[in-house]
Amino acid sequence: MAAALAVAGLVVPVAAAGQTAKAVSPSFDCAKASGQVEQLVCKDADLAGLDRKLADVYAKALKGWPADVAAEQRAMQRGWIKGRNDCWKSSEVRTCVEMNYKTRLVEIQIKSGALMAPTPVGYACKGGEDKPFTAVFYKDTDPPSAVLTYGDDQAIAFIAMSASGARYTAQNLEFWEHQGIATVEWYGTRLTCTPRR
Repeated sequence: MAAALAVAGLVVPVAAAGQTAKAVSPSFDCAKASGQVEQLVCKDADLAGLDRKLADVYAKALKGWPADVAAEQRAMQRGWIKGRNDCWKSSEVRTCVEMNYKTRLVEIQIKSGALMAPTPVGYACKGGEDKPFTAVFYKDTDPPSAVLTYGDDQAIAFIAMSASGARYTAQNLEFWEHQGIATVEWYGTRLTCTPRR
């Protein structure tokens, strides 16, 4: 199954004249940080801010979930932490960590109902006729994101710069729609898709 990649922005208040801006710290104790990834989060204000935001969103969502969903999401969170910490193996450690945080934020926001679910767009795809392909575009995440589903596999991609059309990317995944044609690179499979009428 394709790994779901796993969004939120960081707003750091500017200190008033004569005041010192308080450093952003993650949700965990940096004195007990273990491993390269946790130490990186402690040293990087943007990643620390993402960690703090994720902890807040997760804690709020836990309070609203029924007991069985909360138990499932606790297990998911433990798995997510392990996956985030495995970013030390990546050639681009910081990018991997950042994308893990952003993806998990979107997952929690969707699961908790914090985001209004837009209408899914179904596509007919050449090169992948045996599986349905759908996209759900979330404009209210930061940055905007798309939940892409191909057969039983699902991934979250984020908006990326494009000279024209709408382009969303994640590791080993690209969705680019231009003039009614979507070109999809799905973990090594290339699809050419058009929206279903």
